Amino acid sequence: MADRGVDLSSLPKEVRDQLAELDLELSEGDITQKGFEKKKAKLLASYIPHLPNASLSLPDVQLSPSHSADPSPEAPGPSTSSPSKHHRAHRSGGARDERYRSDIHTEAVQAALAKHKEEKMAPPMPTKRRSAFVQSPMDACTPPDTSSASEDEGSLRRKAALSAVLAQSLQSPDYWINRSVQSSSTSSSASSTLSHGEPKSQPQPQPQPAASLLADVLAHTRIENSVPPDVTSSTPQESGSRVDLPPAVRGMSRGQSRSSMMETADGKRKGVPVSSRVSTKIQQLLNTLKRPKRPPLSEFFLDDSEEIVEVPQPDPNTPKPEGRQIIPVKGEPLGVVSNWPPALQAALARWGATQAKSPALTALDITGKPLYTLTYGKLWSRSLKLAYTLLNKLGTKSEPVLQTGDRVALVYPNSDPGMFWVAFYGCLLAEVIPVPIEVPLSRQDAGSQQIGFLLGSCGVSLALTSEVCLKGLPKTPNGEIIQFKGWPRMKWVVTDTKYLTKPSKDWQPHIPTANTDTAYIEYKATKEGTVMGVAVSKISMLTHCQALTQACNYCEGETLVNVLDCKKDMGLWHGVLTSVMNRIHTITVPYAVMKACPISWVQRVHIHKARVALVKCRDLHWAMMAHKEQKDTNLSSIRMLIVADGANPWSVSSCDAFLNVFQSNGLKPEVICPCATSAEALTVAIRRPGARGAPLPARAILSMGGLSHGVIRVNTEDKNSALTVQDVGHIMPGALMCIVKPDGPPQLCKTDEIGEIVINSRAGGTMYYGLPGLTKNTFEVIPVNQAGAPIGEIPFSRTGLLGFVGPGSLVFVVGKNEGLLIVSGRRHNADDLVATALAVEPVKTVYRGRIAVFSVTVFYDERIVIVAEQRPDASEEDSFQWMSRVLQAIDSIHQVGLYCLALVPANTLPKTPLGGIHICETKQNFLEGNLHPCNILLCPHTCVTNLPKPRQKQPVDVGPASMLVGNLVAGKRIAQATGRELGMVEDQDLIRKLCMWPTMMHQFLSDALQWRAQSDPDHVLYVLLNAKGVAVCTATCAQLHKRAEKITATFIRERRSYTGDNVVLLYPPGIDLIAAFYGCLYAGVVPVTVRPPHPQNLAATLPTVRMIIDVSKASCILTTQPLMRILRSREAAASVNVKTWPTIIDTDDLPRKRPPNIYKPPTAEMLAYLDFSVSTTGMLTGVKMSHAAISTLCRSIKLQCELYSSRQVAICLDPYCGLGFVLWCLSSVYSGHQSILIPPLELESSLPLWLSTLSQYKIRDTFCSYSVMELCTKGLGTQTEILKARGLNLSCVRSCVVIAEERPRLALTQSFSKLFKDIGLSSRAVSTAFGSRVNLAIGMQGTAGPDPSTVYVDMKSLRHDRVRLVERGAPQSLPLMESGTILPGVRVIIVNPETRGPLGDSHLGEIWVHSPHSASGYYTIYGEESLQADHFNTRLSFGEPQTLWARTGYLGFIKRTELLDASGDRHDALFVVGSLDETLELRGLRYHPIDIETSVSRAHRSIAESAVFTWTNLLVVVAELGGSEQEALDLVPLVTNVVLEEHHLIVGVVVIVDPGVIPINSRGEKQRMHLRDSFLADQLDPIYVAYNM
Repeated sequence: MADRGVDLSSLPKEVRDQLAELDLELSEGDITQKGFEKKKAKLLASYIPHLPNASLSLPDVQLSPSHSADPSPEAPGPSTSSPSKHHRAHRSGGARDERYRSDIHTEAVQAALAKHKEEKMAPPMPTKRRSAFVQSPMDACTPPDTSSASEDEGSLRRKAALSAVLAQSLQSPDYWINRSVQSSSTSSSASSTLSHGEPKSQPQPQPQPAASLLADVLAHTRIENSVPPDVTSSTPQESGSRVDLPPAVRGMSRGQSRSSMMETADGKRKGVPVSSRVSTKIQQLLNTLKRPKRPPLSEFFLDDSEEIVEVPQPDPNTPKPEGRQIIPVKGEPLGVVSNWPPALQAALARWGATQAKSPALTALDITGKPLYTLTYGKLWSRSLKLAYTLLNKLGTKSEPVLQTGDRVALVYPNSDPGMFWVAFYGCLLAEVIPVPIEVPLSRQDAGSQQIGFLLGSCGVSLALTSEVCLKGLPKTPNGEIIQFKGWPRMKWVVTDTKYLTKPSKDWQPHIPTANTDTAYIEYKATKEGTVMGVAVSKISMLTHCQALTQACNYCEGETLVNVLDCKKDMGLWHGVLTSVMNRIHTITVPYAVMKACPISWVQRVHIHKARVALVKCRDLHWAMMAHKEQKDTNLSSIRMLIVADGANPWSVSSCDAFLNVFQSNGLKPEVICPCATSAEALTVAIRRPGARGAPLPARAILSMGGLSHGVIRVNTEDKNSALTVQDVGHIMPGALMCIVKPDGPPQLCKTDEIGEIVINSRAGGTMYYGLPGLTKNTFEVIPVNQAGAPIGEIPFSRTGLLGFVGPGSLVFVVGKNEGLLIVSGRRHNADDLVATALAVEPVKTVYRGRIAVFSVTVFYDERIVIVAEQRPDASEEDSFQWMSRVLQAIDSIHQVGLYCLALVPANTLPKTPLGGIHICETKQNFLEGNLHPCNILLCPHTCVTNLPKPRQKQPVDVGPASMLVGNLVAGKRIAQATGRELGMVEDQDLIRKLCMWPTMMHQFLSDALQWRAQSDPDHVLYVLLNAKGVAVCTATCAQLHKRAEKITATFIRERRSYTGDNVVLLYPPGIDLIAAFYGCLYAGVVPVTVRPPHPQNLAATLPTVRMIIDVSKASCILTTQPLMRILRSREAAASVNVKTWPTIIDTDDLPRKRPPNIYKPPTAEMLAYLDFSVSTTGMLTGVKMSHAAISTLCRSIKLQCELYSSRQVAICLDPYCGLGFVLWCLSSVYSGHQSILIPPLELESSLPLWLSTLSQYKIRDTFCSYSVMELCTKGLGTQTEILKARGLNLSCVRSCVVIAEERPRLALTQSFSKLFKDIGLSSRAVSTAFGSRVNLAIGMQGTAGPDPSTVYVDMKSLRHDRVRLVERGAPQSLPLMESGTILPGVRVIIVNPETRGPLGDSHLGEIWVHSPHSASGYYTIYGEESLQADHFNTRLSFGEPQTLWARTGYLGFIKRTELLDASGDRHDALFVVGSLDETLELRGLRYHPIDIETSVSRAHRSIAESAVFTWTNLLVVVAELGGSEQEALDLVPLVTNVVLEEHHLIVGVVVIVDPGVIPINSRGEKQRMHLRDSFLADQLDPIYVAYNM
């Protein structure tokens, strides 16, 4: 711990206060254990007693002379313990992959991992479905490990980069400084001790059996909300009819979920399935995270003061630069040599004439044998021919295709350097500007669009290529070259000799003296993936060749072996330009040859006695790999081995290892010459070859912590995180160099500060062609001093290299701008992270060179992502093991958290033309969800440290009265609204006219039906349609009455029920159901309507039926013959006990006789029917509806919708509960209007049925559910033209009301209105109703009220239970639609669910309702009076204590709008936000699942549906995958990102499932609690479960 050795009592008071505050934060759960320890360590850092001689603040870097290269054993360090412990024996590495290993770094990593192993529990492994991601056989296309050459391959290797943790506690720091990296010479043979020895001595902690783990879980975890929270109160859940039940849903088998719940001592069930693999994993995850409990919700919230992001406070211990301001460094003067040519073309002309037989270029075939040699004479004559052809043979004399200064693309493969040379020099001679680019391999080639941007910005319309290359380009079916993505239209010209014209005798090329005109354009890709062209002028090109000649001391006639790409960079500058200027013989070894024969370049050096070789680190590695085959190779001829990527921090290990292997073959240590280059400044610095026997240049051992803060510190304390860098020599002749701050104004750095190298030189690029704005910021930089004053007038060019100047003006480079990842203000180099990842022994898991590191911006900071290619034979466990170890190693060594680590199948990452990984394209794929990983690990919990503080609960000392007064003073109305009066007696004439008189007086619906049967027997009340739209059954008033009487007679005949008994009605949607209902009323029994089981899915649907029958204590079941057979079938017996059904009465054949009398209830308060329904949280609740309530409800609907006998209404709803049942069975009998009934199931076989009915019957009013609307939107949205052609017209529809008990689905209703606008649907027609369990109809859009209004509220405020209206399109805005006009006779008020006091209209609270048609209570087996009182007869804590209210269990708010209602007053709109049961309390805030789900569904095109729930404070997101299974893992980071960005929440678990797994009830609502139970009981069969760490 940080406080060891600190006497707390001696600390200053403010520090003690801060520590106390931290302890409080930890105890209240505002901070994780890890965060607590970090902050505490930071506070105490300056008070910990320092170790002796560890305080070495060195303003200038200390360098230590490099150890001599002969492989001698290391001297043990001066230590107190026996030397043998620290002595590393020489052992061969066995079968390990020697090429890329860095023993020292590996040891540092192993030490870090060992430390982690003691501290941490193992993170849980993701769960993956076996069928998913079967890797295709990759043998044919798997790259051999050697082909893993990325462009900056050297970046991937550490050989002697970091020094080992040999005696961490024993060695003194000064010993460390002086020791340097002595092991560098022996690193390739010495094997890492720890990597093999560790795991044996420390066995992995064995996973505990699930049961004992869960026992621990129960002992140590506060299981919050483990049972779905009850709308009701804290009464036990066994009793009563609110029972957790299996959903009537699609394909969900729930055999054992109930029995697998644990019984705790007090008999209450806790929702922890015992044998659950999933919950054990989640528990493991919780243990890994040490997530503390969260405090409850706060009372008050000040919106403006909320800090969205904790701005990381600057750490007082951050190292600061202390040196003086740097002085610009001057290169040696560029000498003038008398015979240097006036222009490069002139040199070619001279050698072509005087040295025609001299070899210029030798190209190799694929086997590494010479293919052809191009002499200077041939090169000159062919270039002349090409120049002549370009100028005179394309187009006509009057209209030539090319003018001087036009840009021309050069498209040649690497394997054909001869053609490229001719084309390049031909263009120079023709005075057109060559733009060398890579050969596009396919239309969708990685980065081809960016190359298109380059060609566009350079105005290229002509491409030169060879015949072979042209044949290989992708073609359209009619043989033309395809149009590449993003490219301008191109003309292709073949430059093979046979197509060129010999120039006429009098034609001579114009060779002017080098001037500032552009000579050629070299492409450069930025960090973002944009490709730009750096223009190099003729004078720069020539000066650069002269500077290279001077620096490398090139002589005429030398031989040079070039392994680099000759189209750009060092390969072009040395191998094509400088070599021609000096008549050098270049031997080009293409990439393809290197893949086939890695040692070919070494053989070429040996055979041709080459003096100079031009290589990258990867070539050194490949040569070492194949070294055993070549014993007699002699490299003593080399005077300069130029390492092109020597500026890479990890190149030092490659150089050492190569020297180590080849010194015995005559390689001299002083010939290794690393150099630093940049596309903008060309060559920045190069090490000159040393004299024989002179001491080798120095090395710097730097602290990575210091580097991340941009300062140079010699590494003294933590040997695990040291970086050894070699110099890249001195800057180029004739150049001037400064180091400036990489961001902000170009201020000069201090001597011990890392900055960007800027260069002033005649030999650099001049501009980004066609991009003047960017050019100014890069090529015309004037450095300023500390005061901000420019240091001179000379412009410098930014090189993109980060480094510093060491003693003796040696240049050191520690990274590149484009590989820089800035996380929380600290800088990390992508290459360093790759090297650490590779030191975690990945041999069995990933391909070495196929690793990409980049950062993505998520939640106001950069987050690091690592993507690697997994080997086909790697097992899940290996991969996961490797990934978790990489996380730990990077955390330990770089002190930075990884956000995401993904493994993709072999050969699937986008490649650059030379086989490296295309980072930008990889990043693009990651962000777009096109990466298709086969393994992924996200760690948002550890690396997202800038979340806002969790909300605190503030003590409320304010009494109710002062709150009320406070609200009024603040100008807030109490949030309440009232529907219009439900007058009982109206104008007598009107009553007679509307023939409503009897129904005014009827308190009983049974009386109303009898009256209608007498007064208007032939009036048709109901029409039932089938799938074809044909009326299969109608019922007039008389028919319905007679059928109801017959059912009453059946009761008397069967003698099965008595007055007041409950009778279950089990019917398909239709008129039988209605008749049975009135038959029950006539008989004096209480009907209970139940949805019949689905014959194809009895296992899931029959248990619900059984449960309602059991809970309602029904005395018998009325049903049809087919359903009766199903109830008694063998299939049914598999799910329920069929022997214990109550009496089943089949009503298909009814008795002829009438009942002797019809029952009349003594009072209207008596029970009329029971309404059973399953809530979205999986609760089964039955409510009691009295005769008075249903007649008042019907009257209220009649008034609101103006229903009377001549009306026709179409109903496409489920008729089993809630408002759907009322509209289907009750409303027509009361109001006399005709109902056209459309069972929603019929729409599955005939989608247009509902809409065509509306059109055919010219319906004005229709009622439907969201499921119906969604079916039509998805199924018919594209067919509006066909519907129009069939004559479908919806202009008759005045109101289309969606019946629901949820927040209005605005997106769905809007898209429905838009789609069917073309067939006449008015945009004002669609609205929603709102009802709940306690009151079936609270709001419904009527005919007279104003149109439903829509508001936009701020989501951040909503989480604090505040309502703040914002403009449409504001960030974080949520559109909400009014839930219908409040019905006549209904009053609603918004109440604080905790204090039960009324709220102002700017608050979100629970909707309470007072109305004569509220239900009279829950139907319970035991008398749960407390629940009844709490939900149906509750009072406000202040304000209006005498009124009785019913609690709806929904959160909402009321806003007074500018619209006027029927009475002329301003209209109060009720907005429903969501169910109180469903809300998630996370980080002290209230979230609505639908908001998170909306964000999740937007995250990727393949997410068909999603649902969220919490489990022990972890947010779980379940997403249905609509695409192919290989996209499953793409969703994990996208879902995590979007929830973090939009809701400031970290997702704990992401579950990817098949479409249709998320259970949805008949109203189209998600059953999230069932989903949660199924997930925890491991019944989902998920495609993938990712546990975010």
